[in-house]
Amino acid sequence: MDNLSSLFSTHALMSPFWLWTIFGIVVVLLLAADLFWFNRKNEEPHFWHTLWICVAYVAVALLFGVFVMYEDGVNKGMDYFTGYLLEKSLSMDNIFVMSMIFAALGVPRKYQHRVLFWGILGALIMRGILIGIGDVLVLKFHWILYLFSAFLIYTGAKMLFTKEDEQIDLRESKIYQFLSKIFHVTHEIRGEHFFVKENGKHYITPLFFALMIIETMDVVFALDSIPAIFLVTTDVYVIYTSNIFAILGLRALYFLLAAIISKFAYLKPAISIILIFIGCKIFLPHFGIEVQEWQSLAVTLGLLTGGILVSIIKKPNTKEASEIEKQ
Repeated sequence: MDNLSSLFSTHALMSPFWLWTIFGIVVVLLLAADLFWFNRKNEEPHFWHTLWICVAYVAVALLFGVFVMYEDGVNKGMDYFTGYLLEKSLSMDNIFVMSMIFAALGVPRKYQHRVLFWGILGALIMRGILIGIGDVLVLKFHWILYLFSAFLIYTGAKMLFTKEDEQIDLRESKIYQFLSKIFHVTHEIRGEHFFVKENGKHYITPLFFALMIIETMDVVFALDSIPAIFLVTTDVYVIYTSNIFAILGLRALYFLLAAIISKFAYLKPAISIILIFIGCKIFLPHFGIEVQEWQSLAVTLGLLTGGILVSIIKKPNTKEASEIEKQ
């Protein structure tokens, strides 16, 4: 319990308001650039344009990590980078799911960025709420970190060893049925519009339905990522900034990787092992093993890099790849 006591003594040091202000300004500028510069028109994203946007987002996130390291120390900076990598790696599943949602609803690529922009904006708010709830729970009930740990170990093991069934038709989902009871639903894309009015009636389009599904899935994915980051650090500033910077670049990353994400067949097992490792960290001091911040970062980065490289080099046969992708 001494380990937990020291953890919460550092957590009590709240980040000053000016640090939050700087972070807020950077986020607003990135959102404005995304909306008014990166994607000014409804057109299908081009590879090189998307690549440069991804590079810009990653560069800003890394520079902010250096800023955190300068202001709060090397250990806080290491925690930030670990959280950023962790959230980025978990978002790979999110990309794959978003690709299936758009394909199932027939949303053209030139309209997908509009859905993703509002989806990410909603995710910023939802992550803030969920992180706030997690912070309150951790402060009031220190032992909940052990529950987070057990949950991550279970989640990682489940991802590693179980297979998922094929996704059902989205029009048979409960969300679709619920929205159908509230709104009239049109099955056709009506340009970039989420809502249309025809014959005196208001309709929701597949774009709005895709947005609702993506928002719901983000909450589901957050239930994995937020417990994981609380086991890396309990500093709310580090947790929120690393999460948000990872999410902000998700739209560009989606357009860059959506078509090839399934080719990284060994990335998911690597992410599973990362979750198990993060989940086990809190128990290791009881066995005399102390894991430093730089070691957590090195393990996370090493496993992600290894999963990507093995996927590229080994190129599993079709049967093996399909089995891994279902995990």
